[in-house]
Amino acid sequence: MEQVSLKIGERLKEIRKVRCLTLDDAANLTGVSKPMLGQIERGQSSPTINTLWKISTGLKIPLSFFCRQQEADFTIAKMEDTEAIFEEDGGMRAYPLFAFDPVRNVEIFYIEFDAGVRHESAAHVDGVEEYIFLLQGAMGLMIGGKEAVLQEKQSIRFRADVPHAYENLSRECCCAYNMIVYPNP
Repeated sequence: MEQVSLKIGERLKEIRKVRCLTLDDAANLTGVSKPMLGQIERGQSSPTINTLWKISTGLKIPLSFFCRQQEADFTIAKMEDTEAIFEEDGGMRAYPLFAFDPVRNVEIFYIEFDAGVRHESAAHVDGVEEYIFLLQGAMGLMIGGKEAVLQEKQSIRFRADVPHAYENLSRECCCAYNMIVYPNP
């Protein structure tokens, strides 16, 4: 049990430091007292599931964040190890290479668009940015009513908190990496 308490404390301290929160700030957000949060961070107290739930809800992070395993020094993502997310009747395939991580506030996809495929996306939450790195083909983008065209090996960064659309302008498959960066809560 001591090992689990230490991991929970390390994760709490990690998220607090990344977000530049004092113990007082964290106490105000979670409803858990400052002394209790300090004890949890030092591994001196093992929080109940209710306390852990209050912390995760107040900090707006999944409860599972506190239970995840220690990460390796590096991670290799293989497209063949992921399940594609299909859109546009299978004409768009998005492969989640790196799932959302509340510490990094980012997720990364490899996306394929068949010839002529257009995908519309609703506005994301305020402050979200997207980065597109086009590997192959030509892509038209409509971002909040403005048009942009990417050619092979070009990139774009844009605010994704407005409606936006992607369209393969080429006659063959268009491939891109898509990185979505979320603001700190």
